[in-house]
Amino acid sequence: MVDSKAAYQKYFTKEHDLLRQAVRDFVKKEIIPHVDEWEEAGETPMELYQKAGELGFLAVNYPVEYGGVKGDIFDGIVISEELCRCGSIGIPASLGTHGIALPPIVAHGTHEQKEKYVRPVIEGKRKAALAVTEPVGGSDVAALKTTAVRKGDHYVINGGKTFITTGVHAGQFTVAVRTGGEGAHGISLIIVDAGAPGFSVSKKLKKMGWWASDTAELYFDDCMVPVENLIGEENKGFYYQMENFQHERLGMAGQTNMISEMCLDECLKYVKERQAFGKTLSGFQVLRHRLAEMATLLEASREFTYRVAAKINAGEYQVKEVSMAKNFACTVSNKITFEATQIFGGYGFMRGYVVERLFRDNRIMSIGGGTTEIMNEVISRIILNERKV
Repeated sequence: MVDSKAAYQKYFTKEHDLLRQAVRDFVKKEIIPHVDEWEEAGETPMELYQKAGELGFLAVNYPVEYGGVKGDIFDGIVISEELCRCGSIGIPASLGTHGIALPPIVAHGTHEQKEKYVRPVIEGKRKAALAVTEPVGGSDVAALKTTAVRKGDHYVINGGKTFITTGVHAGQFTVAVRTGGEGAHGISLIIVDAGAPGFSVSKKLKKMGWWASDTAELYFDDCMVPVENLIGEENKGFYYQMENFQHERLGMAGQTNMISEMCLDECLKYVKERQAFGKTLSGFQVLRHRLAEMATLLEASREFTYRVAAKINAGEYQVKEVSMAKNFACTVSNKITFEATQIFGGYGFMRGYVVERLFRDNRIMSIGGGTTEIMNEVISRIILNERKV
């Protein structure tokens, strides 16, 4: 395994090591034997979510009074990294959707909402999903069209969402809706139960990668939701969601680095075994230098991600830096996954090889959680303001 002991020791404690080993054992026992089956099925079973909840892996960094477990940002990184080692990124993506669906409830919800919608999810009894993206708007969150009109003690929701991870099997959804005028100022977040009248879910969408996570379209046809399901204040939802993006993008940067690490590890093993023209591939200078470049890029990306994580953990505002970290991690993984499949040659194009799956799973990382272009827009606006150009 490619790793930097110095960087590791700077950010992770002995307690983190214990958690890492526990998750690693969980992955080895409960996930790896079933990866191919779940990939073909197009979903991760609820039973795995329940087991992760029973072991407390879903509760880290959530309020203790609602069933959570104390921890820091690096506990979450440890869990995410080790789940990625199963070699199918759709599995940690499926297990981790509560990480983007619950934070607005935790930060701005009522006590009753937290008891009803946070506790059972982190206990592994129910899946939660975030529903923001729409068929037309894509990354333009402020332009969403799904409406919620208050009628008495209910909101009536009309519209649709797409590309919703865990959308098929989630029991609850944190949904971005328009309750006011155009733009960011008219958006609210509302919790919608899967069984709400007027709510329906499409069949699983077929994707290039992340096969083991179910992805769906959601439909709201005069969907009735109680007013008490509004999260925080009306028309403040856009800003609640912006608070959460920093952690989502950090998580994606970390997962992307793990894709790079696993591909590099596979290559290091392969070049020592594969024979060509009378010697192993590691005997060719051009491949050794290519591996050196891959390792250098990964080292830089991982250190950058960890440094940004440490600053966020210390309470520093890191929107610019986390956007940079996500983009850089994706740039690195795009190169490393391409190089890995090239080094494997024809085998890199074959199902059953980890690098083939990771090549496919990697493609979404530059799109999900904010596209590369959106990240560059965020970065450019901040640096122009900072430098007063």
